[in-house]
Order: sequence, then C-alpha cells, then structure tokens
Amino acid sequence: MSEKPTLRADARRNRARVLAAAQEAFADEGTSVPLDEIARRAGVGAGTVYRHFPSKEALYEAVVLDRIGQLGQQASELLGAADPGAAFFEFFEVVATHAVLNKALCEAIEAGTGFGMKTGSEQQAGFRAVFGDLLARAQATGAVRADIEPGDLPALLAGYLAIQRQAAPGRPLARIISDGLRP
Repeated sequence: MSEKPTLRADARRNRARVLAAAQEAFADEGTSVPLDEIARRAGVGAGTVYRHFPSKEALYEAVVLDRIGQLGQQASELLGAADPGAAFFEFFEVVATHAVLNKALCEAIEAGTGFGMKTGSEQQAGFRAVFGDLLARAQATGAVRADIEPGDLPALLAGYLAIQRQAAPGRPLARIISDGLRP
C-alpha cells in the first residue's frame, strides 16, 4: 500500500519532466519534433510519454494550453495597472515575443487553434477573456481604437508575428501593427 503513493509521485514527476522537455522541444523545433526526442530530453522511455499523452497532438495541446494559461495569468496581473493602455500594449508585446521565440505557440496563434488542438479549452477561454478585458480597459481610456474587437486580437497577433519573422533585422515593421491599434 505504501508503494502506490510513491508510484503516483513518480508518475507526476515523469509527467512534469515530459511536459518540460516537450515545451523546450516544441519551442525549438515546432510540431515536427519526434516523440522519441521528447522522451530522450525528458530522460524517460517513449512508453512513459505515451502513458501520459496518447499522441503527439495531445502532448502538444497540453504544452500550449499550459503556456496559454501562464500568459492568461500574466494578463490578469496587468488588469489592475494604473495605465490600462500601457498594460495592454505591454501584454500584446509579451504574447508576441513569447510566440516568436516559441514555434509551437506561434503555430497555435497563427492557426487559430493550432496543430491537433481542440477549441474551447478553459485556458483558451480564460486567455481570450482577460485579453479582451485588457483591451476594453485600454479602449475606455482612449489608448486603443474603439473599432478593435477582442475577436480581432488573434489575427492582429498572427500578422504581427509574421511581420516580425520576415522583416529584415532592425526594421520596426511589426510596430506598424501596434501603432495601428492606437487611435
């Protein structure tokens, strides 16, 4: 009986190791990374990965949703900022910066739902809601154009990301999108 809690703790640790290794691997290589590489990075066998995540799509979804949840938490912390406009643009930049550095998150933002992801998750809904709240607060102070809707934000971010990846170094082309959000 005392072995069962130990196994559960080991399973939790293994799952956390797999998620951390997958986060790093997906960030580095995008969705093309093989599961065997994720298992190697986690220091576990492929069977351990499959025990926790039945497919690469399920693992990818868990990683991206975890990151989206973390970003939603950051946005929640900015809701009380004294300058709602600055908070909105700071968060817009944070999301864009994380997505550019993380191929999996970038793919998820650009594709709308991402590779193998189901829509309607709690993390996605929370992220959209709090990002919309940041937008509404910034609009209420006149810092963001009134004709921008929360549903526009994924497309704006996708455009911002595409420009950042394709622009010549040192060219502030992505700033055009940020500036276009201002009245």
